[in-house]
Amino acid sequence: MEKKWVIAIHGGAENQSREDLSESKQAAYEQGLENALMAGWHILKEGGSAIDAVEAAVRSMENNPLFNAGKGGSLSEDESNEFDAAIMDGKTMQAGAVAGVKHVKHPITLAKTIMQQSKHVLLCATGAEEFAKSQGLEMKPDGYFKTEEKEKDLKEAQKEEETKGNDTVGAVALDMHGNLAAATSTGGLVNQHPGRVGDTPIIGAGTYANNEVCAVSCTGDGEGILRANVAHEVYALMKYKGLSLKEASSQAMSIYKDRIEGDRNFIALDPEGNVEFSFETSLMFRACKRQDDPAYIAMWREESTINDPEVQLSK
Repeated sequence: MEKKWVIAIHGGAENQSREDLSESKQAAYEQGLENALMAGWHILKEGGSAIDAVEAAVRSMENNPLFNAGKGGSLSEDESNEFDAAIMDGKTMQAGAVAGVKHVKHPITLAKTIMQQSKHVLLCATGAEEFAKSQGLEMKPDGYFKTEEKEKDLKEAQKEEETKGNDTVGAVALDMHGNLAAATSTGGLVNQHPGRVGDTPIIGAGTYANNEVCAVSCTGDGEGILRANVAHEVYALMKYKGLSLKEASSQAMSIYKDRIEGDRNFIALDPEGNVEFSFETSLMFRACKRQDDPAYIAMWREESTINDPEVQLSK
């Protein structure tokens, strides 16, 4: 039997027009997506685990200030960075998560370390930082994470007295051994209240993986995704209603929309290697690579998937 292995990633979803994004910045995003995609793909190609692949892909985006995770993360109203992240192993259904942490260079690696070295699933704030230090994880001063662009974003949001942004990065993968994994990381909202936690580190809301059914990583309105339990909703629709990944993804985007507002965007992957990029915004920074096939890298909704017909785009 042919071994199937695939990785898909997202770098957030936004409502922008092509006029809002310069050609050079679009090219930079595409390069960032390719770098992250290949970081995970090379691990899969060498027979590595889905968990290691999604961690590597997300770490790459945490290093890139274009994405709202790690370096260049959004600033809270007190001008600080607070990071959330989660990772889940579809084989064992073990998970690790971190919320409201500062100074940790790679929140996704802290989440993975919590999964592997702690009896807990979710650690927060100073307790999470102390655990990171005890495990020898790399720490950085406040200035490392801040960028001029994010400081400007904060000033604009404060002037308008609102919170902004819905970007989060994530990855899902299927390895040669048939194991699924999901990972998600975020810097949160611009001008959010200190201590605010979104959907990203909540298992079943923003991140979920189970070998039998699917792996999901979300991005979008964190409060809405939390209330709708979106990642687990995809799983439940497949598990209990017998829907395909495409059908479940479409329904998970719209269920309870009459009561729960906010855009729901996510990537999802099933044990057969089928991929869904589901988003309500005008664009999603996204990429996918299956085995040795050409990489699929896209941003805008209208970008065709014709070169990779098994990659689906839910509307």
